[in-house]
Amino acid sequence: QVQLVESGGGSVQPGESLRLSCAASGVDFSSYSVTWWHQAPGKQRELVAGMTVGDTPNYSDSVAGRFTISRDSVKNTISLQMNDLKPEDTGLYFCNVLYHWGQGIQVTVSA
Repeated sequence: QVQLVESGGGSVQPGESLRLSCAASGVDFSSYSVTWWHQAPGKQRELVAGMTVGDTPNYSDSVAGRFTISRDSVKNTISLQMNDLKPEDTGLYFCNVLYHWGQGIQVTVSA
């Protein structure tokens, strides 16, 4: 059984940073492309960052230059370093591999 568990969310002020992590059981992150998604209040879930099997990252225009995705194959985790956070980054963040999703974790950015 595959389980993905996100951690590291919270409430911060604009310009601050957070680091999200996603721990996996039942699936080997290093064998698949992995992604992070963002769902703002009242909006659809959208892809913000991904990493291929070959460790090539890609980002949406809204987070490029501010967010960094990484993978730890030893710990079987993926992370999302979020810098210079903006109010529009507020919402739930989900990690994803294949058709498996975490439960989501809340990030709130407000002054």
